[in-house]
Amino acid sequence: MRRHPMSAATLPNAAGIGLRSPHHRQVLEAPPDVGWLEVHSENFFAAGGEPLRVLEAVRARYPVSLHGVGLSLGSADELSRRHLQKLKALAERIEPAAISEHLCWSSIYGRFLNDLLPLPYTREALDTICERVSRTQDFLGRAIMIENVSSYLRFAGAEIPEWEFVAAVARRTGCGILLDVNNIYVSARNHGFDPQAYLAAIPIDRVWEIHLAGYEEEDGLLVDTHSRPVYEPVWQLYANALGRFGPVATLIEWDNDIPALEALVAEADKAERLLAATREARHAIAA
Repeated sequence: MRRHPMSAATLPNAAGIGLRSPHHRQVLEAPPDVGWLEVHSENFFAAGGEPLRVLEAVRARYPVSLHGVGLSLGSADELSRRHLQKLKALAERIEPAAISEHLCWSSIYGRFLNDLLPLPYTREALDTICERVSRTQDFLGRAIMIENVSSYLRFAGAEIPEWEFVAAVARRTGCGILLDVNNIYVSARNHGFDPQAYLAAIPIDRVWEIHLAGYEEEDGLLVDTHSRPVYEPVWQLYANALGRFGPVATLIEWDNDIPALEALVAEADKAERLLAATREARHAIAA
């Protein structure tokens, strides 16, 4: 499989926020003091129109990451060439700092489900996903990042722990890892594994971005809703992640019950303070 070496240096090792439509005008009129912005790729696949105009305008001021939710890398369906063509055209137009997708499946027999569904962590699934990630990178001509998803059930035939599966995909394809710390915490609580073991298994040089978000609890199950501030246990796990991986570009995700822009920036400021503390600690050790 062809490897596409790409460092995370194109994304600043700073805190950013997800740009959502309720905040488009405000971000253009009064740009917030954040390091970068991330958007869902599929929202900008049209050849023109207001959303693309907004994206081009913010790209002139901020580094932008394209985060996909619809490629369905883990599906048994064939990879959508149409989807890849639209993603490549958008990337060529916007020149993003990074491109990412989820390590999951969301379609079967041409039917799309409005969810990011976990893979069966088997050797066969690993071979399949590596082949599809490599094909995606070959088509785009650059490395992508793959993101771990939250889960609420596990396949009975699983052969590989999730963290080893994620690490193996990155090593075999040369892709980066978008490490969603909230998803690790949610899945750890739901399935009873140690989130620290997850962090310890992930190769340090492959983590190019981190996501933080809020969850909700329903009947003892944690659900990754992106509808709340980041909870304290996730902040603690994030601090541990920074201790292992160093200061990494970090995004605050908030997709439901979207608050005022100021609330998002306040969450990003919390992440930025932890990033600054990590930089200072590493500088002190180096000195």
